[in-house]
Amino acid sequence: MSDQIFSLQPFPQTPPTDLEIIGTVARRANVLTISYSLLGDLADVAISSSDLQGVASPATPSRQSQLWEATCFEFFLGTKNDKQYWEFNLSPAGHWNVYCFDDYRQGMKEETAFPTLPFSVQTEPDALSVALKLNLGAIFAATQGLEMAIAAVVKHSNGDSSYWALKHPGKEPDFHLRESFTLKLPA
Repeated sequence: MSDQIFSLQPFPQTPPTDLEIIGTVARRANVLTISYSLLGDLADVAISSSDLQGVASPATPSRQSQLWEATCFEFFLGTKNDKQYWEFNLSPAGHWNVYCFDDYRQGMKEETAFPTLPFSVQTEPDALSVALKLNLGAIFAATQGLEMAIAAVVKHSNGDSSYWALKHPGKEPDFHLRESFTLKLPA
């Protein structure tokens, strides 16, 4: 399968910004690759590990909770007609987490099938890039088609956050709504 290009949209009530979030995603056999690029004037974006409120910043990246309270790239995976889904969080500080849900925002638990997430982060004055390559065999069979939502939280230097997704089907930003799992990744 070839790479699918995506462009995330800010939640409709977001004040105008010069930022843009684009990327690519592909699934080959059971290996998922996804890359995000946050483009624009990054002086307004909080991206350092010190921006993680209340979280000690270790010398090396680690699994951490509540990464969505700071700038965080996210994606969600599930299978058609199954209420269970997984949330993946990637922090530009290098921290990460994976959660499994039994149903919409129900039964949240850390997914221990992934002891680490192998992703890279590159920063430039006008671009922040995050790239992940991950074998999904721990949670999905290669024969299962997947439904995916792609999202991001951007924490601004003034303390405000903006919420970005492929689609915003709710009245509030909510990446967990199954209607936002619009990208199809065939087996």
